[in-house]
Amino acid sequence: MTTLDALAAEFAGLRAHLTAVAYRLTGSVSDAEDAVQESWLRLAALSEDKRARIQEPRAWLTTVVGRICLDRLRSATARREKYVGQWLPEPIVTPLGAPAGDDPLEAAVRDEGVRMAAMVVLDRLTPEQRVAFVLHDAFAVPFDEIAEILGVTTATARQHASRGRRALDDAQPPPRADLAEQQEVLDRFMRALAQGDVRAVAEVLHPDVVLIGDSDGKAKTTVQVMVGADKVIRFFLGLRRFYRPEAMAAGRVLLVNGDLGVYLPPAPGGDGYRPLDAHLETFAVRDGRIAAIYDQANPDKLTRLAEPGTPHRT
Repeated sequence: MTTLDALAAEFAGLRAHLTAVAYRLTGSVSDAEDAVQESWLRLAALSEDKRARIQEPRAWLTTVVGRICLDRLRSATARREKYVGQWLPEPIVTPLGAPAGDDPLEAAVRDEGVRMAAMVVLDRLTPEQRVAFVLHDAFAVPFDEIAEILGVTTATARQHASRGRRALDDAQPPPRADLAEQQEVLDRFMRALAQGDVRAVAEVLHPDVVLIGDSDGKAKTTVQVMVGADKVIRFFLGLRRFYRPEAMAAGRVLLVNGDLGVYLPPAPGGDGYRPLDAHLETFAVRDGRIAAIYDQANPDKLTRLAEPGTPHRT
């Protein structure tokens, strides 16, 4: 095995970790994969002498990925000013019930910090706060190295991480409920919607439930953040008038960022009904009720959708 072959083998063993770092930092699968690939190119481009001076490849590569992702975050901040409506992280979709594989993205979603509710909060941070908080609190990168990435003092890097930590604490995203509880709550919700039972829908929604839609104007969903069970109930039950019953009943359960979600495939309109865009619904459960619903309808973020799992039965 050549030296470069050995280096590639070592890098392959770190790919899952680096992908988790990059996705947590950017909220974009494509940006995460690009950042990991770029880190490999930078490592491979070093002379043998320079590579020999790297005492901890994992730490060195984590720092490189952090620097690349910081640049991506700063660019994304400018791009999102032109985004139509709300922006949600790009989902990582995996089949329900499939055995754990070696795919780096599948490994990333096993971490509770990558659940959609937590990723949404991270998107509220500044790029500097996000990099400092994620690298230190999630991946134990020392503050002096974070300071070098950010181009600030160590004390300032600590401040950025502290503000990110405080924002996460204040938002209090619900912890990941176990899949059995999620399944029970989701079954009740889907059954109540199918029956048009307002009282049953209300019982499964947290009074302060939040609904966030993401389409960038390319599909139909709520443009503004919707807060409160009454508004969310009217929204979902109102959809039953616009779309074919069989289209709304075609949802399939799968895993989205490690939690249960429902994929609604596109369906034609006609006979007075509207055509249905593809939707990916992700749910956050708190105390046995749905506390947040994330409706991903932007087709650009659904291109990597895995083969859906078993059809949902109501």
